Amino acid sequence: MSGIEISVLLDKSKELDQLRKEQEEVHQEINKIHKKLQSSPEASDAILIKLRQLYCHAKDLSEHEVSASNALMSQLDALLQSGLSAAQRKKIEVSEKKKRMKSDSDIARFPPTASMRSQLEHAANLKGEQVAARVSSDDAEKDEWFIVKVINFDKDTKEFEVFDEEPGDDEESAQRKYKLPMSHIIPFPKKNDPSSAPDFPPGRHVLAVYPGTTALYKATVVNSHRKRKSDEYLLEFDDDEEDGSLPQRSVQFYKVVPLPEGHRQ
Repeated sequence: MSGIEISVLLDKSKELDQLRKEQEEVHQEINKIHKKLQSSPEASDAILIKLRQLYCHAKDLSEHEVSASNALMSQLDALLQSGLSAAQRKKIEVSEKKKRMKSDSDIARFPPTASMRSQLEHAANLKGEQVAARVSSDDAEKDEWFIVKVINFDKDTKEFEVFDEEPGDDEESAQRKYKLPMSHIIPFPKKNDPSSAPDFPPGRHVLAVYPGTTALYKATVVNSHRKRKSDEYLLEFDDDEEDGSLPQRSVQFYKVVPLPEGHRQ
């Protein structure tokens, strides 16, 4: 490994360090505003605009960190593999592919660069919001996901209290309530902000609300809402076969979320 290659790696590492420092500063500013809002819920437009700008900045920094990390890993992979045998390179490629598959299916449900405290505050702010929730138990044969409304979030137990606004017709299921861990909850993108939605590329597996229902099922992206310049994704749902083929269904972007790792359907 030459001195030039070492220098490039060190520069990229310094870039990552700087990004993380900036992220920490932004999160501190966000937390300060959250405290002000807790003590005085009636916030001015200026404060809300500033808070939105801070979240946008945090999102940009997070994306830059991912880009810089990927570039650094690519440089390291190229240097490492240059001295490896074909068998060793194949082993690494298989391992990296598995990691990418895990990463793709496990997009963070809460801000990835946030501290646990920030994640808890974000969860608490979901009170009154509709979210995607897995209501089935861990030992169930299939995962059942529905739209529910958040009643409360307990920061000590890290549990959500939610209820199904449109349960079954039977008395037993009427207004059914659940207590669920954070891992069973996925916030939906903001309805009035398409930019808050992940940009799922064609071929990506997602979890989406089936049209006309409040249930979420596994689906495959046919067209991204951004590429189609609309507020909808074009999806093909698993097990939705009609006349030997899968129909393509339009689903609003705010009803589509990442497919959880290990989803059972």
